[in-house]
Amino acid sequence: MSSSVSVPAPRSRPPRTRTRAGAVFAATAAAVAGLLLGTLPGSPSHAAEDHTSCRPDGLYATPGVDVPYCTVYDTAGREKMGADHQRRIIGYFTGWRTGADGTPRYLASDIPWDKVTHINYAFAHVDGGNRLSVGPDGPGNAATGMTWPGVAGAEMDPALPYKGHFNLLNKFKKQHPEVRTLVSVGGWAETGGYFGPDGERVDSGGFYTMATNADGSVNRAGIDTFADSAVDFIRKYGFNGVDIDYEYPTTMKDAGNPLDRSVANPRRAGLVKGYAALMKTLREKLDRAGAADGKHYMLTVAAPSSGYLLRGMETFQVQKYLDYVNIMSYDLHGAWNEYVGPNASLYDDGRDGELAQAGVYTTSQYGGIGYLNTDWAYHYFRGSMPAGRINIGLPYYTRGWKNVTGGTDGLWGKAAATECPAGSGLTKCGDGAVGIDNLWHDKDTSGKESPAGSNPMWHAKNLEKGIVGDYVDEYGLPAGTELTGTYERRYSETLTAPWLWNERKRVFLSTEDEQSVNAKADYVVDKGIGGTMVWELAGDYGWNEARGQYETGDTLTTAMYEKFRTAAPYGAQRANTDMPDRALDVDVEFGQFALGDSNYPISPRLRITNNSKATLPGGTEFRFDYATSAPGNAKDQSGFGTTIVDSGHTRTGNTGGLDGDFHRVSLKLPAWQTLAPGASVELDFVYYLPVSTPSNWTVSFDGMTYGLAGDLTRGVTVVDGDGTDGGTTDGGASGGGEQCAAPSWDRATAYTGGATVSWNGHEWKAQWWTQGEEPGTTGEWGVWQDLGTC
Repeated sequence: MSSSVSVPAPRSRPPRTRTRAGAVFAATAAAVAGLLLGTLPGSPSHAAEDHTSCRPDGLYATPGVDVPYCTVYDTAGREKMGADHQRRIIGYFTGWRTGADGTPRYLASDIPWDKVTHINYAFAHVDGGNRLSVGPDGPGNAATGMTWPGVAGAEMDPALPYKGHFNLLNKFKKQHPEVRTLVSVGGWAETGGYFGPDGERVDSGGFYTMATNADGSVNRAGIDTFADSAVDFIRKYGFNGVDIDYEYPTTMKDAGNPLDRSVANPRRAGLVKGYAALMKTLREKLDRAGAADGKHYMLTVAAPSSGYLLRGMETFQVQKYLDYVNIMSYDLHGAWNEYVGPNASLYDDGRDGELAQAGVYTTSQYGGIGYLNTDWAYHYFRGSMPAGRINIGLPYYTRGWKNVTGGTDGLWGKAAATECPAGSGLTKCGDGAVGIDNLWHDKDTSGKESPAGSNPMWHAKNLEKGIVGDYVDEYGLPAGTELTGTYERRYSETLTAPWLWNERKRVFLSTEDEQSVNAKADYVVDKGIGGTMVWELAGDYGWNEARGQYETGDTLTTAMYEKFRTAAPYGAQRANTDMPDRALDVDVEFGQFALGDSNYPISPRLRITNNSKATLPGGTEFRFDYATSAPGNAKDQSGFGTTIVDSGHTRTGNTGGLDGDFHRVSLKLPAWQTLAPGASVELDFVYYLPVSTPSNWTVSFDGMTYGLAGDLTRGVTVVDGDGTDGGTTDGGASGGGEQCAAPSWDRATAYTGGATVSWNGHEWKAQWWTQGEEPGTTGEWGVWQDLGTC
């Protein structure tokens, strides 16, 4: 496909199911806190401990700050979560299931505290003054003021100056001190606005205006205000960190909530820069606060998984500021379009109807790779992060359609709607399931039910068993409601995806159950992944024998806990091979990305800047890894001879998963070009599916191989490259070189048989007379015999 042809753009840019009473269209004391957590703001940091030894691989270290990493991480850079928690189980706990609207409540007392490792409170928002907020205090504020008299387990802790969910979360944290809580900011409905105390949405602009000005420039003042307020907030309410759920800082036009488009679209060109500035500022302010308070404060994000959205996020440059990323590997198919498929399949099967319609499987540059599945999304992030700093997302809710035609029991069929929800911004959408098949429904801007087939998994289990739960009237269904047809469970081993199929109603509900969750947990263990994140805890199920129905429980969470509690520790190293232990300060940056739908093929400028004291000679070789989320056909158009020297995935397509993590790339400075200290060089780079920031860089010249400081690899020393030592960084440097005993190969020197030289970290022996033939390029039967690394 030529660069003039638009990239297929399956949009899969839905809301998450984040229902809130009164919401319009949406699918979705500092001293006291110090006493609670055992420290006070301003208390001395643990300076006697070598915290750099605990810094996770690839995590940015704020310059000049002794970040107390060892309060959270061990000396391998792995998070300490307790002996029976080798992998994370992160549960989103929402603030609106209070029971105040008559529907079943889910409180902190309902959380399976012994099974989870982290709880993300959803949601706080960005208020009109760019501050982190949960709204004004008062008895109606679920976060800080509401109480639940007579509810067992919901008694307030009188030692705390606030009530509500925050009181209960901290009460139970005292009993389960290894569980960490983070306040999650944003979400589908509150990325570009927020809900006022009356339950009505205020279109303030939220993240979009806080981080990015109207002209696309970074809003430094807004970011500073927000970051300062975030530090104050977590200190006041006893949180361990901040989770940013910005949906979405992408250049793809119309991405995100349609209610936000008037604010977001004019700023598209600057959203990625604003996002990066926000993450860097938060990381640095949290690090400084942590050093003062004697604890490491965490920074995480909920990140999209759709290749469409990620294509507009450049190379996801913010990964280095994050303790970990939670992949929203769900909402991959839903009623925002007519293509019927799984909500959260683990793998591609080569038959995704949305991708097939867009030509993804038949366009040669894509390598047949399907990118609406968890495995693809994991490999996207694995390209720039250790497996242990990645968590895959699981939905405890369904997506579904009615009037489905074609497919196999609905799978990969179609369900087109004649009318789209008001305020959805869609002119063509899917025929979402409604009524008893849409229990957790939201309302569109006209106040009507928004068809989506959205249900908690406990309700879906009742449908599967032919049970009408005694709760249905609480969701507005008429008394005496009966089921029409039967809901037959189906399962795809290839996709790792279950669903319910009602032949009579032609209803397809994409589900999650023990079989799929156990398979995904095995995947997490096998890949060394950090763990799982679930949206949302209130959707899990358990069987109530006395009432003869499924209700809120912890069946799926327990299944993951049992898989993880005896697992091996997660993968803490980004590179799959040993990296050099010395690094040069050579900066590499991918920039000048085209915007939105113009970004195909993906063709940024790669800028290499030499900040070391060494002059890089012509022929200097750079190597790096990029994720197998893109096929192994990257190239440059600037004469640097980019080649794939090792490919992690070579077969066409990715049915059943991608084979490896990385493609290894080599490129070289042209023979006639040197790179002096302070100088830069640029080249045009091209690839065809999104990748996160290329990593594991090395630079080789004069017989030496170094890493790059910007890779932030653990335990390396930055050197100047001219024979002097640049000093050890705060554990945040990258790579390094090993000195070879043999003299470095020289292009102008003539060598006779038996002569030995060093080049690119190896020693080489000449088989016969040679001059100008570079070691490593003459092949197995050529003049240079490889004697191995030195």
